[in-house]
Amino acid sequence: MALLGLGTYRCRDVSAAAQAAIAAGLPLIDTAPVYAHGTAQTHLGRHLINHSQVRVSSKVGHMTRSQAAAARVAGVVTVQQAERGHCLTPDYIDHQLAQNLAELRRSRLDLLYLHNPEHDIHTDRQHLMHQIRDAFEACERAAHQGRITGYGIATWSGFSSSAFTVPELLAAARQAAGGPDHHLAAIQLPVNLVQLAPLSQSLKGGGPVAQASHAGLEVWASAPLNGGELTTLVSQELAELIGPGLSPSGAALTVVASTPGITGALLSASTTAHLQDALVTFQRPPLQPEHLREICRVLRT
Repeated sequence: MALLGLGTYRCRDVSAAAQAAIAAGLPLIDTAPVYAHGTAQTHLGRHLINHSQVRVSSKVGHMTRSQAAAARVAGVVTVQQAERGHCLTPDYIDHQLAQNLAELRRSRLDLLYLHNPEHDIHTDRQHLMHQIRDAFEACERAAHQGRITGYGIATWSGFSSSAFTVPELLAAARQAAGGPDHHLAAIQLPVNLVQLAPLSQSLKGGGPVAQASHAGLEVWASAPLNGGELTTLVSQELAELIGPGLSPSGAALTVVASTPGITGALLSASTTAHLQDALVTFQRPPLQPEHLREICRVLRT
């Protein structure tokens, strides 16, 4: 059974969302330093301090203007990196991880993601993989220091654009750790009825979801409703094909929750009622592979 976590990227009220997620018993909350214009982690920290049972994942890479200015003062980014608003150097990872921990009021993060590393590809794939390996070395040090439990990649287009693959990430982690005992633990990528390729590939035993799952990594689906668009894009006819009596949002979430190899999905919702409705969907038996293949055929993926 796939899990439901709270994603805070599109939350209008992060504090209300955190309270709703805790009340609903969600096992994980995902955030980033740049969410809610740089305030999401501070809002979350106020509610998470007394709820150590809730796992927390955050990110490093993108930065707001004020975060970039602070990093410049600290001497951990160059002028060009600050202007670009993205950096994955070891020094910056150490700096931003310290900020993440302070804002979230945690001594350790459950997961630290490199946030959209494909942002720095610059058409030089080999350089990107060197960047990722160096970043993984910083994450391995943080894991040995007890500052994170594991690390991963949170990407929007890294897999779909072939900027990197799961086997390459695993190889980079082994190099960073100097052997097989690495702390690469998760990937996060969009899976939904618009971006359905990861599901289609997984049904064939390939693609990033299947590869990561087979390697023992957690796989978290982001944007399960494609930024909320699927609540209006899914027709009643399609919803009925997915499952009799399902609402458009329920149908869209059912497909994501049924994706083979998925650990869970991150939903942005600010009320307990919305989260409880989604939880009902995630507690249903998953759709069978042949049913999922039919849905993929109808959507021509």
